[in-house]
Amino acid sequence: MITIIDYNTGNLGSIKNMLKRLNVAAEITGEPDKIATATKLILPGVGHFDYGMQQLNQSGLIPILNKRVIEEKIPILGICLGVQLLTEGSEEGVEKGLGWIKGKTIAFDKSKLQSNQKIPHMGWTDVTDYTQSKLFEGMYEEPRFYFVHSFHLSLANENDCLVKANYGYKFAAGIEHGNILGTQFHPEKSHKFGMKLLENFSKNY
Repeated sequence: MITIIDYNTGNLGSIKNMLKRLNVAAEITGEPDKIATATKLILPGVGHFDYGMQQLNQSGLIPILNKRVIEEKIPILGICLGVQLLTEGSEEGVEKGLGWIKGKTIAFDKSKLQSNQKIPHMGWTDVTDYTQSKLFEGMYEEPRFYFVHSFHLSLANENDCLVKANYGYKFAAGIEHGNILGTQFHPEKSHKFGMKLLENFSKNY
């Protein structure tokens, strides 16, 4: 069972619907008891970094998430804001992140963007430099995913970078560190590419 974490942020239903199309059992919950028995976790999220962390803190879920992810090492996939919350913090706010991934979330460097490249970065973008990861196993050629974000990851360890995208310059569009995975893009909005990625997450981890 894949458990989609409900902490009052994120488009949870669309993720569950795509997993349903893949015949993958999934539930949406914010109950610690159910998270305690999950086999895999998805941490979605949209919006402001501080709001996301405040909601997570208020939910009371951080202790059980630390136990499951850090101690028991079950697979987790962060999506959009969800992957940013895995870092140590963000230029978008003052709250501390979960700190599972060394690095932080930073604003796009507007001095490196072309005049027609606006913030937020929104729309379909090709991804490159993806590693030999089980998350990209059998991926369609020329993969592209749907992005909506004004901030991106700045990783302390380049080996944690799963995949890159280019918007003015290359940035980390996804991470993989052991059982901890994440994508800046929205696989649930990325048609066949996103469906393949979620299928791989459900089957390969």
